[in-house]
Amino acid sequence: FFVISITPTYSGCPAVKTFQDDIKICLMKNNITNFKIRLVYSPSWTTDWMSQTAKEKLLQYGISPPSNLVICPQCKSTSTTIVSEFGATACKSFHKCNDCLEPFEHFKCI
Repeated sequence: FFVISITPTYSGCPAVKTFQDDIKICLMKNNITNFKIRLVYSPSWTTDWMSQTAKEKLLQYGISPPSNLVICPQCKSTSTTIVSEFGATACKSFHKCNDCLEPFEHFKCI
């Protein structure tokens, strides 16, 4: 019996059910059926838990990774303007690049 613990970015994260469903589907496709998924809220999740590889993947996907310096994922410029404190989710903010003029989301430091 396996216990898989996941910690959401914040307690009200709307993606938690999707995460759980994706994990269940992946495990069952690989013939793993003896598991339980457990939500863990303490200690609270922090962006410090993200590996450099995960941050690079966000950037490649088009989301500026958590950092005090907001980087445009398109042209890598640091000349950006915040448009909204909230993007598609509460853990991201919405920005515009002042150089290439592209809009993008920035994963907030939590």
